[in-house]
Amino acid sequence: MPSILDRLDLRPIRPRDKHEPGRVASSLELFFDLVFVIAVGLAATNLHELESEQHLWAGVGAYLMVFFAIWWAWMNFTWFATAFDNDDWLYRVTTIVQMGGVLVLAAGVPGAMQHGNFTAVTFGYVIMRLAMVSQWVRVAVNSPEYRATALRYAGGITVVQLAWVLRLLLPDSLGVMSFIVLALAEITVPIWAEQKNVTPWHDHHIAERYGLFTLVVLGEGLLGSANAIIDGLQDADHVFTLTLLAACGLIITAAMWWIYFAVSQHDNFANLRQSLTTGYTHYIIFAAAGAVSAGIEVAVAVHSGATQLPTVEAGATLTIPVAVFVLAVWALAIRPGVGRVANTVIPIAGVLIGLCALAPWPEVVTSVLLIAVVVTLVVTKRPSPINRLTQAAGR
Repeated sequence: MPSILDRLDLRPIRPRDKHEPGRVASSLELFFDLVFVIAVGLAATNLHELESEQHLWAGVGAYLMVFFAIWWAWMNFTWFATAFDNDDWLYRVTTIVQMGGVLVLAAGVPGAMQHGNFTAVTFGYVIMRLAMVSQWVRVAVNSPEYRATALRYAGGITVVQLAWVLRLLLPDSLGVMSFIVLALAEITVPIWAEQKNVTPWHDHHIAERYGLFTLVVLGEGLLGSANAIIDGLQDADHVFTLTLLAACGLIITAAMWWIYFAVSQHDNFANLRQSLTTGYTHYIIFAAAGAVSAGIEVAVAVHSGATQLPTVEAGATLTIPVAVFVLAVWALAIRPGVGRVANTVIPIAGVLIGLCALAPWPEVVTSVLLIAVVVTLVVTKRPSPINRLTQAAGR
């Protein structure tokens, strides 16, 4: 006689093989990422608007808060999916519910960043996180060896989501402080839950997923370049300037892509400590990459006369995010695998990029420095073991 699970066509959620060969992102994971394109795009657009209106610090603060919700929701699904993914209809529906939460969050981004109204963002975020709780409950039921870990996740996430909702009742004066406290509570849950029994993530798969999200946020920089071209075609008085900005935007975005993917990052997920460090550091990397688009748009606004933002501050909206991205990627992934020359050139270039806001045409200078970093990586890159064997065989 068939069981209830068989009648409902449900499969138990069991841990996946962390050494599974050929493991790649599923079509569901790629579909899931699409809604984050919308959320990241809206966050970058509103950051650009606030910066152009000379609300620089308020814009950056609001952007970092909204981006935390985007990043943390994406990261928690991604880590769950690398360890537990049975792809039955309920798993898919639950994931689509999470996507709905992202869309609610995205719809609330303008209100949160422009007016400090985090109601829609909070409810969208809570929808995503509670859907994640249901997945952990399934793990607790179906996988006895990870039951304690799953219940810790489910309980910890639920408590924090209740706190997020209650936060909406607090006065505005406690908004930032309460956000920081609850954000720290969120990132503490995995540290606490994984102490009982570490979930079986797949290091190559999780590294690929982080790379794919990097492409999502870098894509916003390409959008900024495209907007510069569009504005240039419509503004004959500034066509050369805006075309140059578009070219710089492409060079900057392409160089950031090159730098991020210069080395494989799967070794950074070898153990729990490294995985947490790598995962949490990517908040800085992702947020910086997403902010580059806003910086390019601000540069377009400055050169077309659409904003009165001072030149140095306008330059900083681009150069600071690029510098943070370069330094964070270097410290996290590049530094251990390159020689002395690259480990000298890259951090110096990163610091100089941050100071480029003080120079005329910071976009051009930033592009030149990034090209120098890429050339350094190409020239000093050590051949892989396979390449060394091939070269030896040729001799």
